[in-house]
Amino acid sequence: MEGVLGPGAANNSSLGGNLVTTIAFGVPASVSTAILMGAFLIQGLVPGPAMLTPEPKGFLSVTFAMVWTIVISNIITVAFCFLLLNQLVKITQVRGALLTPFILTLIYVDAFAEKNVFQDLWVVLVYGGLGWVMAKLGWPRPPLLLGLVLGPLAENKLFLSTGNYGLAWLARPGVLILLVIMAGGLLYPFWSTWRRWHSEVRTVPSPEPARRDRRLDRTTAFTLLIVVLFAWALWQSRNFGIRAGLFPWAVGFPGLALAIVQLARELTGRRDQTSALSAFEDASEVPPALAARRTIEVCAWTVGYLAAIWLVGFSLATLVTTFFYLKICARERWPMTLAMTLFGFAFVWGVFEKVLGVPFPPGRVFVWLGLGNGS
Repeated sequence: MEGVLGPGAANNSSLGGNLVTTIAFGVPASVSTAILMGAFLIQGLVPGPAMLTPEPKGFLSVTFAMVWTIVISNIITVAFCFLLLNQLVKITQVRGALLTPFILTLIYVDAFAEKNVFQDLWVVLVYGGLGWVMAKLGWPRPPLLLGLVLGPLAENKLFLSTGNYGLAWLARPGVLILLVIMAGGLLYPFWSTWRRWHSEVRTVPSPEPARRDRRLDRTTAFTLLIVVLFAWALWQSRNFGIRAGLFPWAVGFPGLALAIVQLARELTGRRDQTSALSAFEDASEVPPALAARRTIEVCAWTVGYLAAIWLVGFSLATLVTTFFYLKICARERWPMTLAMTLFGFAFVWGVFEKVLGVPFPPGRVFVWLGLGNGS
């Protein structure tokens, strides 16, 4: 029991610390706080000193509201867990096939509802595929998410700093301290690896030199693609002015250098074999053929759901896709299939379309038939 309570308590206690850096400095400390910061920016709340300044100049009440929400929600959660623990455990027994269509529905609806632009669904599909590839190849995905969230904020602050101080802002004490911390964070893994290798060489008799794996596999090909993307971005910005090219150069040159270093490590066989393990393959007992078939099925249904939304609209696409997925792919019984299908349709049509008034675009079929305005 202590082995469960200890990590659980540590995980819950990290939430408050993550929010401190997110709210006070605008630096997310985790994936969830990066998503929260994105929601702040959408609502016009810029993390930083304004979140710690009383009204009317700041949003201190919002910050205190979040603090009290965390405190009260923990008390309520503990009470509910004590009362309904036996029932809550049964949630873990819900089959994944029943959750898949509703997860896809929430993903597509939320992506559209942010800006009411259908093209955002294609962006979600592309980045979902990119995230899947990165997970398969052992590349971490939180840095990509943090870059997308912090990119506009970093660009804005870089313009302000350069405009006010020129390059002299790099010599300010606060900036120098942050640069030293960043350099330490970058160099510490290399130092610790060298130190561990040096201690092993001194204590263990040197075995025969291991043969390094020098082959151009899919992981190396993906790293090469990153190098090409950084190089292409820098080439495209070669004729930019100082103001337009400042941020692309500040990100592109270090990114290209680090990508080349990573590519050289992989080509010389110095890659981290543990990081190359896929989230779908390590400690998995699923046969490769079955895993490949399931992957193809999930990808086909994900793309098919988006195609159905484009053809017949959100509500009907939810109805049709959920029904066929539960009946054909999940092989559910008729009562469960009909109940879950009607629930999904009522959720999208009733909650989002009627109650919240999300302006879902009509399907192209209805536009072609003259039953929609195409907006």
